[in-house]
Amino acid sequence: MIEASSGFPSSPASSIPAVTAAQMAEVDRLAVEDFGIEIQQMMEQAGSHLAELVRAELGGDLRGRRVIVAVGPGNNGGGGLAAARHLANRGASVRVILARPVNRMSEPARHQLAILLEMAVDCCVAIYDVPDEELDRELASADAIVDAIVGYRAAGAPRDGVGWLVDRVASASAPLISLDLPSGIDPDTGEAAGAAVRATATLTLALPKTGLLSETGRGHAGRIHLGDIGLPTALFRRIGVEVNTPFAPGRIVRLEVDG
Repeated sequence: MIEASSGFPSSPASSIPAVTAAQMAEVDRLAVEDFGIEIQQMMEQAGSHLAELVRAELGGDLRGRRVIVAVGPGNNGGGGLAAARHLANRGASVRVILARPVNRMSEPARHQLAILLEMAVDCCVAIYDVPDEELDRELASADAIVDAIVGYRAAGAPRDGVGWLVDRVASASAPLISLDLPSGIDPDTGEAAGAAVRATATLTLALPKTGLLSETGRGHAGRIHLGDIGLPTALFRRIGVEVNTPFAPGRIVRLEVDG
């Protein structure tokens, strides 16, 4: 282990197994059904770590920094909403942009959104409630943009409002920090079927996804970090994946990728 410039400990990516989308879906199922680890627990940890990575990417102090959080309808979006709360609590000026209306979001994501609304964090209902030129101004004025639009369960090119928001975020000039993997890339291959984000940094969760470490995926991911969401090694053993202790040096680890 060596210390990365961000202050996070680092580890060779080759020392940590990567998983496919199907394997990660089974991990999530086992976590909830067999181990009793709820989605909200994992989402909360993901959001906290994501906010910490944004803080590091912005030089260590979030006070007065303007952060746009682009949110998709699934649990990846819920992690972004949890991050928005932590960012606001640390002094950032946060604006949340939703790809779809509230009634088309997952239940855990709606739960996270309800907390933000109670906090009076600035939030629009969905992208079509904001004129294109206003959203462009918002993105242009941001110190950083969080990409929490599409997670590992996505298949094919992003569509409708999700695809539109991915395309808009991908065109922005501010530093981009993606949750789990850059929106628009295939979780298994790293290829993009349509619009895709090119992140400054990515926080992938539990274990890296195979597509993230491909040559194409690395080109979209920027600096790759691994975040601990509290899943035990016994869980991974159930799917035939042997994991040692990747988070022994810290709960966020910078992955050093060869090539």
